[in-house]
Amino acid sequence: MCGRYATTRSAADLTALFEALDDTGDEVAADYNVAPTDPVPIVRLSRRSGRAGPPPDGPARRVLSTARWGLVPPWAADVKIGTRMINARAETVATSSAFAPSFARRRCLVPADGWYEWVRPAGGRRGRSQAYYLTPADGGVLAFAGLWSVWGRTDPLITSSVITTAATGRLAGIHDRMPLLLPVNRWSEWLDPDVDPTVLLAPPDGDYLDRIEIRPVGPAVGNVRHNGAGLVERVVPTTPLGGGGPAAEPTLF
Repeated sequence: MCGRYATTRSAADLTALFEALDDTGDEVAADYNVAPTDPVPIVRLSRRSGRAGPPPDGPARRVLSTARWGLVPPWAADVKIGTRMINARAETVATSSAFAPSFARRRCLVPADGWYEWVRPAGGRRGRSQAYYLTPADGGVLAFAGLWSVWGRTDPLITSSVITTAATGRLAGIHDRMPLLLPVNRWSEWLDPDVDPTVLLAPPDGDYLDRIEIRPVGPAVGNVRHNGAGLVERVVPTTPLGGGGPAAEPTLF
């Protein structure tokens, strides 16, 4: 699953990496501990030519926008439903009443540096679960497969969700789910509403996943009030890989 992640690059860096126009007003803040309902950068297609520009006559362009994490369908009574919709399962996203419309026409890329998972102690032993940070070993950017929607008429709110899939390879030792990661050669197809997205739901190949570092980090990330680069620093793990299996994420507080 994906319930906590880090995204620390600036709007300028993200627009360059994703060849997008800035629709955020350069207001993307570094966040090492993104939690549900937080504002997050996404890359989507739009006919706007930037934050203040008029709609162009040409085709849609990639834009960097800010979205509330937790998709709120247009029919929802209020935004609270979004807290339960931070993730969409790849196995059901095409048929879910909440996610299917966005899956068909409003797909996005969710830039990230990495994401967190927790592993509980082996053998049912009591103790603190070990947090792990999963990030490209070369420091590159990740693109989670995402969905977006707009809620409300008087003050429209962009909301988003991250698609998850069954974990494979080394990552299955951390959790049975993982974000659907999109290599750069799949970005354009994922954003294109004319492409059948069901063919894009397969996880990346083993070579790509082998380049993901599985880094043990300290317990501070369990508190959403904590932020900063110290959260992703390597520590000696209390629960090594192959321990007790995935643990529930800490309660948000």
